[in-house]
Order: sequence, then structure tokens, then C-alpha cells
Amino acid sequence: MTTQARSALDEAFVRELARAGVRAPLFAWWDEHARALPWRNGQTTPWGVLVCEVMSQQTQMSRVVPYWQAWMSQWPTARALAGAPKADVIQAWGRLGYPRRALRLQECARVVASEYDDELPRGYSELTALPGVGDYTASAVMSFAYGERIAVVDTNIRRVLSRVFLGEESLGGSASPLERALADCVLPAGARDATTWNQAVMELGALVCTAKQPQCEVCPVRAQCRFFAAGLPNLGERRTRPRQRFAGTDRQVRGRVLHALRELEPEAGGVLVYARAAELWPDRAQLDRCIASLDEDGLIEILPGHALRLPQ
Repeated sequence: MTTQARSALDEAFVRELARAGVRAPLFAWWDEHARALPWRNGQTTPWGVLVCEVMSQQTQMSRVVPYWQAWMSQWPTARALAGAPKADVIQAWGRLGYPRRALRLQECARVVASEYDDELPRGYSELTALPGVGDYTASAVMSFAYGERIAVVDTNIRRVLSRVFLGEESLGGSASPLERALADCVLPAGARDATTWNQAVMELGALVCTAKQPQCEVCPVRAQCRFFAAGLPNLGERRTRPRQRFAGTDRQVRGRVLHALRELEPEAGGVLVYARAAELWPDRAQLDRCIASLDEDGLIEILPGHALRLPQ
């Protein structure tokens, strides 16, 4: 904890509030209301937890479940994914969004298979050295898969902790030193309780303490929440994750191209001729730019005559 963050946080008060006032009702709520997701409660391997965390980045959990189940059925281990054809990996990613994550996950699988004998490493530095694994994903794997005592800081957790303990709305951008200090301060001492805490706070943020319309009337920690007591000041004024425009963006165009390639009839041989691709979007310059970027990202291949296909 930095000196500045420490001075802005009444550690003793916050820690005692978390221990005596928040933890018990939050854990009771978690026991009753936690969603039965297929990667929770030891139902999957550490690799399965990492796959879930990568898929869940900027994607609603309800959309992730069927993709995760199909993915883990097809490639249950890092080694299995490492040897899969790229076209199959992109096909299986479907419409989860941000498909470059699929190839980064396969790059990660190759490292795990070759350098760690198909066993996901347990240490923070080893995890964050893997392709596509940052602070949040490494911390989540250590907590949810290995039961280590480590603070997990995502959008939902930041919002709940800031509201309950600071009485303030969580702002956008990266986690501030104060928010990280707060997450460390309120983390229970025992590893098992710390894991439950991370999961319960995250679940509360996803289901109850939402960004724009928190359901304070059913919140288990309403009585201890400084944000509620203050009258929800500046609620949603700056959302932690601002809503992004999608219509007309390069993301939409790239998605249309990939969807068209995934939906090709067998007689097409997996190849999309350029004349057909040109029908996908009226702005030819934008379409060409997006096709070039997909090729640069390794998500498609451009064949002679400008035909397109998923990478082989």
C-alpha cells in the first residue's frame, strides 16, 4: 500500500467493518444466491478456470457458459488446445467478441503445454508471464483455482468495495492505488475466507450492486453501506465501464466477416470470395481496412484473388 493510499484509507475502521459488519451477511447471501456456474466449487481444473476468465473479459457471464462448456469438452487441457487447428479455435470462439483472445489463449496453451508439462503454474509472476494473462486473470486463477489468499480486483469488485467502504462511486480507467489498497485491506486473513470473499463481492456486483440500477432493497450489506447511507451520490455518473458504441465500428465489420466465414456452406470449401465479402458492408474502404486488420491479427488468411478463409 502506498503512503498516499494509506493516508486516504482508515485501515482500522475499514478492516473492522469488513470483519464484523459485512462479511457474515455477505457470505450468507453468497451461500443462498450464488449462481451455479460450471467452473465454480472445484468442478473444473485450474486450466478451466483460466479459460473462463479469458472468455469473461468484456463479455457477460450468461453468454460465456455454453461456449465454455463446448470449448472444455473439445479441448479439456492446454495441450489439447495447443495442437488444435487455428480455424477450429476461431470457429469455436463463435460470437463471444474480441476473437483475438482465442488465439492468445491458444498461444498461452502452447506455453503451458511445452514449458509447464501441461500444468498451469501457481505463481503470480509465472502466470502473468503467460500470453494474454494480466494482473486480474492471474489473481483470479490463484484465488479461484488454487485457493491462495490474494485480492482479486475487477470492475464489479471495485464498484462494491468503493461504495460500501468509501461511500463513493467507482470511476473509470484502471484501478487506483486507493482501490487496490482497499481490496488488500478488507481481504480476510484465511485463504478459504479470502476466496469466498472475492467470489461473493464479485457476484454481488454482478447481480445486485450493479452500475446504474443497484438493487439496494435486497442487498445483504445495505445496513453497512456508506454509499447507501449517503443517498447514492453521483450514481452512474461515470460508469466503471463506459458503454461503447458498436454500430458502424470496425469491430462490427470484423465481426461480420468472421461470422460469414464461420457460416460458409461445406460446398464453399471454407473460402469466401471477395465479391461475396464485398456484400457484407457498404463502405468498401472500411471493409478492406478491417479485412487487412483481421489478416494482420492472424484471424483470417487472404488467398490469391483476395478470397478469404479462416487460418489453416
